[in-house]
Amino acid sequence: MELFYSPLSCSLASRITLYEAGLSADYTRVDGKTKTTSDGRNYLEINPRGQVPALKIDGGEVLTENVSVLQYLGELAPASGLVPSSGIERVRMRKWLGFVNSELHVSALGLMFSSRASDASKADAAERARHALAHLDKHLAGRDWLTDSYTVADAYLAVVSNWTQALPVKLDAYPNVLAHQKRVFARPAARRAMSEEAALYQAA
Repeated sequence: MELFYSPLSCSLASRITLYEAGLSADYTRVDGKTKTTSDGRNYLEINPRGQVPALKIDGGEVLTENVSVLQYLGELAPASGLVPSSGIERVRMRKWLGFVNSELHVSALGLMFSSRASDASKADAAERARHALAHLDKHLAGRDWLTDSYTVADAYLAVVSNWTQALPVKLDAYPNVLAHQKRVFARPAARRAMSEEAALYQAA
């Protein structure tokens, strides 16, 4: 497998999942501005949308979108529990993957980083982020994880919520989300992934 990533972007959740699952992969960095890979390839020929993560799997197919990449990786290591094997817990995990993707990542925090978005759009995105974080904070009260056990949805939430360090929306107002993020990054796999990508980001 080959994971195409950019340091500290949402693809960090895929790296965490690979480490958690004990899976091996080649890691290829993507320059988000030039859309080229660290080995000189045109990334748009790999993923025409130019976004990370993208995961090239056996046979050459390229998977995109966090929701699908994270589930695929978790399912490769069923014993890890990163994707519940069946039943309502699997449905709940999918619900939270979808929520983090649609309500927090794409339409809220991600939009606030956009150089093309207007100030009004960013203000609307910040309000949407606050609503999503308040919902998550209420859900996480008295519990460690989004579902009954740690899953790929938790890794995704921790990675995305970490972006608030660089945004006007802060996690101080959402202590349960902040505590959740700290629990995720206290895990050896997540701590390793964060340390490696933070070093790459800072070096750039």
